[in-house]
Amino acid sequence: MMSAGDNELLVRVGRGTPMGQLMRQFWIPACRSSELVADRAPIRLMLLGEKLIAFRDTAGRVGIFDHRCPHRCASLFFGRNEQHGIRCVYHGWKFDVDGKCLDQPNLPDKSKYPAGTPALAYRTAEQGGLVYVYMGESQAAPPPLPQIEAAMGEPNDRNNALFHRECNWLQALEGDIDTSHLAFLHAGCVDVERMDPNDTHTYLVKNKSPDIGVSKTPYGTMYAASRAAMEGFDHHRFAHFIFPFWVVYPSDRVERNMSANAWVPIDDENTMIFNLDTQRASGKQKQMSYADGTPVAGLARPMEYLPQTNDWMGRWRPVRSLTNDYLIDRDQQQRGESYTGVPGIPMQDQMIQESMGRIIDRSLEHLGISDRMVMITRRALLEAVKEYKDKGVLPQVLNEPSLAKQATGGDMLVAKGVDWLEAYEKVMTEKYGPKPQVAAE
Repeated sequence: MMSAGDNELLVRVGRGTPMGQLMRQFWIPACRSSELVADRAPIRLMLLGEKLIAFRDTAGRVGIFDHRCPHRCASLFFGRNEQHGIRCVYHGWKFDVDGKCLDQPNLPDKSKYPAGTPALAYRTAEQGGLVYVYMGESQAAPPPLPQIEAAMGEPNDRNNALFHRECNWLQALEGDIDTSHLAFLHAGCVDVERMDPNDTHTYLVKNKSPDIGVSKTPYGTMYAASRAAMEGFDHHRFAHFIFPFWVVYPSDRVERNMSANAWVPIDDENTMIFNLDTQRASGKQKQMSYADGTPVAGLARPMEYLPQTNDWMGRWRPVRSLTNDYLIDRDQQQRGESYTGVPGIPMQDQMIQESMGRIIDRSLEHLGISDRMVMITRRALLEAVKEYKDKGVLPQVLNEPSLAKQATGGDMLVAKGVDWLEAYEKVMTEKYGPKPQVAAE
């Protein structure tokens, strides 16, 4: 059980809150690079409860600002993106992507006014088809960009998918590190007798109560869900939490898996998911199938979006939502064709996380041994936020992002009795070379 005070520390992300200040020291995914076109209209963004605008200037550089013009606080969303800057349509003040005031045409004597009053602008960078923003106070020297492998691929919209989830960032993220739900929520209707005994998915649905091993790492936490496999072998399934809101999750064999989610707070009650998957871009995503090759029904990832709008919450909203009960098909559920009656792993997760309410009251929970990764990750986050709040100490991975480069989710078959952490380290050493050691909890 978590106290109300600790819960508040973790879920509140506005400016001035301990978690919000911690997150602002990291680079934060803001939008797709393709959402911003040079000299075209800006878009509204909300990040960590702040109302912002984003635009791409004539030279292709990205600006992300507080949406209010520093002159009279009119919204720069209505501004003109022209000739290397955005011009407020109220009085014509113009700002470049760094927030520098380029022009104050309504002032006849600029020497008598605070000339060049800047807009509140944040540092930006682009990597792997995403725009990142640094919202920390030390604008002169932001940390390096994250070095999560799935986030470092070639810029390509097929590498990434965005979803708006109507709940707090942490309860959304925790679904990603709760491994035992897969055998129920996503695969509860799978016919185990039709599965190929050599397919690693078989062990996931056959043994619904894996042994959970958890370790703290220099970048966050990791888990292994371990099960008996074919005779003489064990199956391990790995995922990692990386400060402040990343999860590297399992979607293929560990040596070739390249997928991650960033659970970015829009505000305290809304989250934007940045799903990065290089296998999706290559068309090689793994699909759970029966031995005869028939795909397991209901697990494909159909995602229908509502039309994009210009309001603060208008981007990447699924058609299926709490307001329409996710268009649940009770007949399909009753016939056993779908465990949930809702198609697609992302929407099944969305249904569950949003059903808890916008911010879950964790004092009502009754956690068990299957929730070890959730418990240890919460503890790691609490320790990190208190360390920063009380001592100004930040997680090591902030300034050493290469620590997370070797964090890889995925499945592995090993000889029975081989320790899960030893097996993981062996494969990672073969792929990347030596990495920092981690200690099991």
